[in-house]
Amino acid sequence: MNHSASRRALLAFALLAVLPAFAAGTTLLNVSYDVSREFYKDFNAVFAAHWKKATGEDLTLNQSHGGSSRQARSVADGLEADVITMNQANDIDILFERGKLIPQDWAKRLPFNSAPTTSVSVILVRKGNPKGIRDWSDLGRAGISVIIPNPKTSGNGRYTHLAAWGAGIKAGLSPDAARALVTRIFANVPVLDGGGRGATTTFAQRNLGDALVTFESEAPLIEKEFGGGFEVIYPSRTILVENPVSVVDKVVDRKGTRKQAEAYLQFLYTDAGQEVAARHHIRPRSEKVLTKYAKDFPKVSTFTVDEVFGGWTQAQKEHFNDGGLYDQVIAAAKSR
Repeated sequence: MNHSASRRALLAFALLAVLPAFAAGTTLLNVSYDVSREFYKDFNAVFAAHWKKATGEDLTLNQSHGGSSRQARSVADGLEADVITMNQANDIDILFERGKLIPQDWAKRLPFNSAPTTSVSVILVRKGNPKGIRDWSDLGRAGISVIIPNPKTSGNGRYTHLAAWGAGIKAGLSPDAARALVTRIFANVPVLDGGGRGATTTFAQRNLGDALVTFESEAPLIEKEFGGGFEVIYPSRTILVENPVSVVDKVVDRKGTRKQAEAYLQFLYTDAGQEVAARHHIRPRSEKVLTKYAKDFPKVSTFTVDEVFGGWTQAQKEHFNDGGLYDQVIAAAKSR
């Protein structure tokens, strides 16, 4: 084969190699936390239809779910997420800290510090509330069994720890008294699941525990999947769960998917995206959509991580890093 023919053969081979990928359209991977899978399944369908109508391009939208910290570490370690959608900022911050996959000021790129939706931590109890659980303090009573996912691996678990601690502070407890309350609660936890969905299975399917602490959005899913044997308790004060999102810059720039990934996240803020969130009992930022679904979102006294704990960076350092307050709480709880 002469040089010219060889070049033509190589070019033909290269075109054949490229064509299947082109024909398949663009694929995005959204790496998210454990209990968001149903929401993003529906959101992906709505966005893909919108994108096809707007651009003519077919999008394949893949999802990955698990305990939020484990998910974030997977992305930092090389899982090629185009976007990351979490329930706390520190699980996105690590993408800057470990490899500069995103800019340090990533949260400034979209409204509400790049958190298009929120939720709150609630307490799920058995039908009729036989143990009379009404507030965080009740979870620390003798004879109560509480299901909480592991704060070391789960954003749901970290929010629970901070919700009980912060509610105590807001109610006038001293830091030592708030710590004692959280210690009593974790002394009542028989098993620490890796993520929120695992904790749901333990409570609803394995029938362990008198109460489950979880996000408000998880409660209707439990009712739907496991039947109407539960009640939702809104504590007198609870924590505002903010759900931040970001493109993973190094991935989208290498893959050439920045345009699609940014549009995907921006669509979360549209009325259509906010409607999907509301239908999944995730609190929309849009006042218009929130008003429409007001009956699904009782008014509750909330506080933020920034307000009580100085932000997620500080909360992570003080409470959840190795040797921090959570480790001390667990050590004390095990010795009770």
